[in-house]
This record gives sequence, structure tokens and C-alpha cells, in this order.
Amino acid sequence: MELFLANFANWQSFLRIWPLLLQGLEVTLKLVAVCLPLAALCGLCAGVAWSFSGPRMRRFLIAVIDLLRAFPALVLLVLIYYSLPAVGIRISAFSAVVLALCLNNTGYFGEIFRAGIVSIDKGQFEAAYSLGFGRLHAMAAIILPQAMRRVLAPCASNALELVKATSIAAIVALPELLRSARVAQEQTYNPTPLTAVAVIFFILLWPFSRWVSILERRAIILRGR
Repeated sequence: MELFLANFANWQSFLRIWPLLLQGLEVTLKLVAVCLPLAALCGLCAGVAWSFSGPRMRRFLIAVIDLLRAFPALVLLVLIYYSLPAVGIRISAFSAVVLALCLNNTGYFGEIFRAGIVSIDKGQFEAAYSLGFGRLHAMAAIILPQAMRRVLAPCASNALELVKATSIAAIVALPELLRSARVAQEQTYNPTPLTAVAVIFFILLWPFSRWVSILERRAIILRGR
């Protein structure tokens, strides 16, 4: 036990490197603050666009959504960061990570919102039209509020996965939490920084994970009624 604590939970090592971990946590939170709303908004736009499109455009949107979901965020990041300079486009590591995470999660959010809209009975649209609502007005005032309640659990679950996916930023040397821990490990010759990162992620995500579980159980109960 003493050997384990000395290697993986060394308090002196933690006191030396906690400012570095704090800087990494700040970068991680910035990534989440930018990527999460942007990806959710793009996904919502994709879902709404699908509902307003004809058969050909729908097939195109489904193909785009499936393509974005098929590519792992890590692969997208490598392609964006290392391939774009070859065609004269240079972006920062932060921008590359944001673009990769947003593209990947737009596919997931897009499919979630599309499924939510499809789950609403067509009679809701017909009732809205009979009351004089236009398509956009009916979508905003009647369809989307109902769809949002149905997709809240999967959206929250996907948001949780996006937060964890920010660790891919270490690949392009962006000093987020995991990258900062790796640098700290090289300074201390001790894996304690990695243990600290695991604890930080657990503290941040465990309450959110429990909330997602509650939402999923409620969704199952509602579907059973």
C-alpha cells in the first residue's frame, strides 16, 4: 500500500504540479464551453433542415450525419491539424480541436434531434397548420418543445462524452488537462499527476453522469406509459 501511495498518490508531487493541472483544467473547460453549444446548435439545425427537406436533400443530410459520426474525433483532429497546412490553411491547435469535436458531435446531435422530431406525431403539424401556423412557427412553438423533452437524456449523454473527448487535444500538444498531466509527470518522474487527472474528471463528471442516468430512467418510464 505504501508503495502504491508513493507512486500514484504522492502528496508532495501533487503540491508541485497542481498549478499546471489548474491551467490544463481551464483549457479543458474553455473547449467544452465553445464546442458543446456550437455542436448542439449545428446538430439542431441539421435535424430541422432534414424535417423541411425533400427526399434527395434528406438522403444527403443523412449521409453527412453518418459520415461525421463514422469518423472518430481523433482521426478528424489529425486530418484537420496536419493536412490543412498542406493546402495553405493554418489554424491554431485550439481551433483544430474545436473544429474536430464540433464536426464529430454535430453528427451525433444531428441524429438525436432528427430522431426526436420524427418521433412527434404528424398530426401535431396538421393541427398547427389548421390554426394558421407556418412551418417554422409550428416547428419552433409546437414540435421542438416536445422533441426536446424526448431527446434530453441522449443529448445529455452525448454532452458527457464530448467532455471526455476533449482529452484528444493532447495529440496536438494543446495544454488541456491530460496534456498538462503528462508534462507534470515528466517533471516529477511520478504518475501522481495522471491519478490527479482521473480524480478531477471523476469529481466533475460523476454528478453529471448520475443526472444522465436519472433522465434515461425517466425517459424509459415515459415511453412505457
